[in-house]
Amino acid sequence: MASLRHKDLLGIEQLSVEDIQLILDTAEALKEVAARPVKKVPPLRGKTVINLFFEPSTRTRSSFELAEKRLSADILNFSASTSSVSKGETLLDTARTLEAMSPDIIVIRHGSAGAPHLLAKECHASIINAGDGMHEHPTQALLDALTVLTVKKKLDGMKMAIIGDIAHSRVARSNTILFHKVGAEVWVCGPPTLIPWEYERLGARITGRMEEAIDGADVIMMLRVQNERQNEAFIPSTREYYNFYGLTRERMRLAKKDTIVMHPGPMNRGVEIDSDVADADYSVVLNQVANGIATRMAVLYLLSGNAGLKAKKRTH
Repeated sequence: MASLRHKDLLGIEQLSVEDIQLILDTAEALKEVAARPVKKVPPLRGKTVINLFFEPSTRTRSSFELAEKRLSADILNFSASTSSVSKGETLLDTARTLEAMSPDIIVIRHGSAGAPHLLAKECHASIINAGDGMHEHPTQALLDALTVLTVKKKLDGMKMAIIGDIAHSRVARSNTILFHKVGAEVWVCGPPTLIPWEYERLGARITGRMEEAIDGADVIMMLRVQNERQNEAFIPSTREYYNFYGLTRERMRLAKKDTIVMHPGPMNRGVEIDSDVADADYSVVLNQVANGIATRMAVLYLLSGNAGLKAKKRTH
């Protein structure tokens, strides 16, 4: 059985280009499961997966659950709002409680950066990061790569423009790291108050001008302004933000004819993207959703083969 060289998937930074290619190849092979009359295969039969979500999620959580069910896993859904966490239990105690249940894989989304890394140190189960604070969202970047690869047939040499609230986006960070690793040219664009200069170190080019970011881009990824992660005003108003950084049909005329538009969701129509762009033929937003299931199936499948790594960890 194919497997990753890692016990956990904590971020794109830990993955080699070969790891990324293995996940994408596996996801591509698993896409055909969705076309079957019975959308289920047995690789995770007898395996237990715990979904541990400390933040609200619709797309990521439902995508993981569907991926787990299609692989025939036994699933336990854990919500922070109805658990002992709401009574003051620490993440460490929660991790130890879950470890006592002998799960094989734990999928965690948490508002604090590094939470999945803490679980990885405490648990024998494989940990999958489904988003930690403003740090990383590795499976989103992987499904985005699969989407681009499906449409464009390659990743290297592509120009990707990521536009919006870069500072508060774990999606922007993971995508920048992944696409830079595979040889793409990554541009990040947005108000200066929402772009950390750290992105130069990650391999991206930075611009405050949307026209410069779009010019010659093969892929445009729009991000929403994440007001829930901001404690101060980074933009004067949503109207002014739209005027400078909203993706409109007029601005799309500056792009190449075969440029595709992506968005990790949820979309704020009329703020970062117009409806006639979001629903256009060049929009691959729904392709991202479909590819998300196959990508997460691939990650679950590949990590479930790491019994040797788990056994080694137990001897420490």
